[in-house]
Amino acid sequence: MVDIFTSFSSFSFVESMKTLWDSTGFMTTGADIWKNFIMLAIACILIYLAVYKEFEPNLLVAIGFGMFIINIPGAYNILYGTSGWIITDTVTDTVIAKGTEQSLLAWAYNLNPDAFASALSSLNLETLPDTWGALSGNAQQLLIDTVPWTSENGGLTVQQVILDYINTYSIYAGNTISVSSGVVANEGIFFYLYKGVEWVIFPPLIFMGIGAMTDFGPMIANPSSMLMGAAAQLGIFITFTVAVLIGFTGEEAASIGIIGGADGPTAIYVTTKLAPHLLASIAVAAYSYMALIKIIQPPIIKLLTTKKERGIVMEQLRPVSKTEKVIFPLVVTGIVGVLLPSAIPLIGMLMLGNLFRESGVVPRLAKTASNELINIVTILLGVLVGSKATADTFLTQQTILILVIGVVAFALGTAGGVLIGKLMCVLTRGKVNPIIGAAGVSAVPMAARIAHNVGQEENPNNYLLMHAMGPNVSGVIGSAVAAGVLLACFGVF
Repeated sequence: MVDIFTSFSSFSFVESMKTLWDSTGFMTTGADIWKNFIMLAIACILIYLAVYKEFEPNLLVAIGFGMFIINIPGAYNILYGTSGWIITDTVTDTVIAKGTEQSLLAWAYNLNPDAFASALSSLNLETLPDTWGALSGNAQQLLIDTVPWTSENGGLTVQQVILDYINTYSIYAGNTISVSSGVVANEGIFFYLYKGVEWVIFPPLIFMGIGAMTDFGPMIANPSSMLMGAAAQLGIFITFTVAVLIGFTGEEAASIGIIGGADGPTAIYVTTKLAPHLLASIAVAAYSYMALIKIIQPPIIKLLTTKKERGIVMEQLRPVSKTEKVIFPLVVTGIVGVLLPSAIPLIGMLMLGNLFRESGVVPRLAKTASNELINIVTILLGVLVGSKATADTFLTQQTILILVIGVVAFALGTAGGVLIGKLMCVLTRGKVNPIIGAAGVSAVPMAARIAHNVGQEENPNNYLLMHAMGPNVSGVIGSAVAAGVLLACFGVF
């Protein structure tokens, strides 16, 4: 009884409650907590569109929930880990140090106390101790709070001082040091799951599942439909050019332009390799526009075509033999592999899944790739992509600009396919319905369904689904090839 009483008396209820309160999201998020609530509202809108408007719920439910859970105040530190900064030697690609602002300041001081005191003097602080070690914990935090770690106005920051100091005084002399934000301690479950995105594992697996679900027969039966699929990639390269002209770097512009292909996995694949800091904005834009395709595409189709053109009834496609379907993935993989090795991870997995489907001898593999595997990866990819849309990274002018450019890219891709469809309509003397060109974007089979539905509005007896699948599946290949071209241009493989 004495031991129990002693233990209980040593227990401080007040201190425990204070510790509990300090651990809540209200205390760990800071003054910008209002931004979290804005992001929570945006996440709820996405979930509403998915559940009540049925805008691609397989995509938006997971993305919306990922965005919702990560923006709950305090959730990031649990799901990903303690945020901080990572100092890297860019020549050897090795991490020199990582930690929170305070721990990195202490680390920098320990490298060379006198030199660090000299470097800090450039901040023009009114009072500065002779040594970092002389600062108490509160004073250290005051220094961090007073002098910004990052600055949008180009002013001098602690981060820049540390970089200059390391380059000037330490063994890492020269312009080889970079600083990036990231998780520096207490890694959570999302930190490890996100490696599937970071190491570009999930996008190729998605492509394998798409290949196992896709019938390339309509494209094989009508090879000219590949022209519409290729033309629909126009939005990628026009948007890339525009993004460069308005100030984005080449790598950032390429990542933004790929939104025009209406292919979420491809957008993630390219952005992860070229501009990972834009992943949240670009991935959310790409998947959102895929989900909103039934709103975006019909007005563009009707604007560029006449009522007579939309009512054109196309002839039935010829049957495609099993041999043609089995040879097709081998031919495509071989040709693309030789001409554009950088596209092999996507094209190769796409064609592997299709070979499973068309061979007819591995039904379990085909079923797994097209059902269980792609469903699991889609869930993880959606939640993780949504979880990258934090308030700090998403509520910026740059994100708004990317969203605007992204919808322009998508619209240009749709328009490119329709315009080539109109040209083919003229060349074939009215045998091609130009609206199937809108299906040239990579959103399979959503874009093909939209083209079919628009055609039936003009002529209820017009069945364009299989005809539209030709440009649609060629768009899948086209977006992967376009991604390979962009990666090759920047020397990334």
